[in-house]
Amino acid sequence: MNWILSLLARIPIVLLIAITLFLFSCDRNEVPVDQPPSPPVDTTSQQVEFIKGADLSYVNEMLDCGAVYKNGSGLEKDPYEIFSLAGCQWVRLRLWHNPDWTSYSNFTDVKKAIKKSRDQGMKVLLDFHYSDDWADPSKQFVPKAWEGVVNNNTHLGDSIYNYTYKTLKVLENEGLLPEMLQLGNEINIEMLQDPTKTYEKINWSRNSFIINKSIEAVEQVREESGESLEIALHIAQPENALWWFSEAKTAGIEDFEWIAISYYPAWSSYELNDISEAIMDLKESYKKEVMIVETAYPFTLENQDAANNILGLDALLDEYPASIEGQLAYLKDLEEEVIKGGGAGLFYWEPAWVSTSCSTRWGEGSHWDNAVFFDSNGEAHKAMEFFK
Repeated sequence: MNWILSLLARIPIVLLIAITLFLFSCDRNEVPVDQPPSPPVDTTSQQVEFIKGADLSYVNEMLDCGAVYKNGSGLEKDPYEIFSLAGCQWVRLRLWHNPDWTSYSNFTDVKKAIKKSRDQGMKVLLDFHYSDDWADPSKQFVPKAWEGVVNNNTHLGDSIYNYTYKTLKVLENEGLLPEMLQLGNEINIEMLQDPTKTYEKINWSRNSFIINKSIEAVEQVREESGESLEIALHIAQPENALWWFSEAKTAGIEDFEWIAISYYPAWSSYELNDISEAIMDLKESYKKEVMIVETAYPFTLENQDAANNILGLDALLDEYPASIEGQLAYLKDLEEEVIKGGGAGLFYWEPAWVSTSCSTRWGEGSHWDNAVFFDSNGEAHKAMEFFK
């Protein structure tokens, strides 16, 4: 023992400390201090690429009505190509069940539009209205073909499941399966309503059953096709989305990926610079991606035709004049607000619904000609820069 002590006394104290630390580290089987273990990967916070899109549901009809679209340099071009070259990534298309009052936005027209969009390299968001006509916060009428089962939840559930499933299977077989499905359009009120009845509030037992049946149909096609089909549920105006998704979750509606919102300042209680708060609330509360799938802003207050414009003076915000520059600034600032809130997408509604000699049910021309991305000569204007 004395010789060991004598030997230790000859070893410098610094070396003794180093030996001790080394032995202690080895004894504990630790990773050396200069090679710390890698932190675990947080798979719950993966960033989703921000998507920009346009609802081009009117384009096929406008082309048949003689509309001319130019690329901003005077060259007449296919409108799908114009949007794609401008940087538009996604095309949103509405689908009515059996609209006997128009030849557009039916299944034949939608297949044509999907193919044209795909040919230009754009992805597709298919918007099921589940109605023969416009479905929105004021009306959600069941298709006429389903009126006989509108008050039988089981049969109505089978109808929406079979229709959704068969529609997607036909699209799959033709190589036209969309990347995203919006199940219902601005479904603030109860879906698939009996037109002979008054609905004072949402019957969530019925509503959740209907919505979940449509979701089941998409999930079945997703499994069979191997495609990662994404599902969006759509509510008009952020203030309504806040309460609707809370009630929907309580009712058991959870199997979807996207919260989709319409935002039109004239019809919303939210100021533009407050949108991020609502988006953040929705994203954090329900762990879904959030996007605005409808918005618009007028670049002029002048009307080109006999069809009254929907967006008038009451649609203007103080910071954004009714000009091409004001329209673009509105979109850029709204995009920033969406991103600030953690949102992942922004679509413009009908930027190609230009004026023609064709008529709507309310007048000849377009009710949106002052909010499109083309001037009165069909020339694409500066608002197209939004997609960049």
